[in-house]
Amino acid sequence: MKIGEASSASGVSQRMIRHYEKIGLIGAAPRRQSGYRDYSDADLHRLRFIANARDLGFPIEDIRSLLSLWSDGARESADVKHIALSRAAELHRKALGLEALRRSLLDLAERCNGDERPDCPIIDALQTK
Repeated sequence: MKIGEASSASGVSQRMIRHYEKIGLIGAAPRRQSGYRDYSDADLHRLRFIANARDLGFPIEDIRSLLSLWSDGARESADVKHIALSRAAELHRKALGLEALRRSLLDLAERCNGDERPDCPIIDALQTK
């Protein structure tokens, strides 16, 4: 199937499919005589795997490792679990950082009168950091 069809069937944009080919997450699809790329069902399955991994927040290098494990019939699930738990820990660290930022913004907004006067602790905080 052509790249547009592969994009629709996999939920991955044409631009990202080309990017994944370029960085080696999927092999370069053979070309038809017309010049269009020809994607197989296996390519679509791999693209869906990549899309699902991206939706779970895995970075490209983790996806590369997961793809390798996926294709390894002798893999140990402990290896897959380690990657997932490492990513979950990283997401937790980022979530804590975002929550701290949220609390700071709420505190600044609470201290701002929000009236017609120019005094604003939000502006004050932005210009001093």
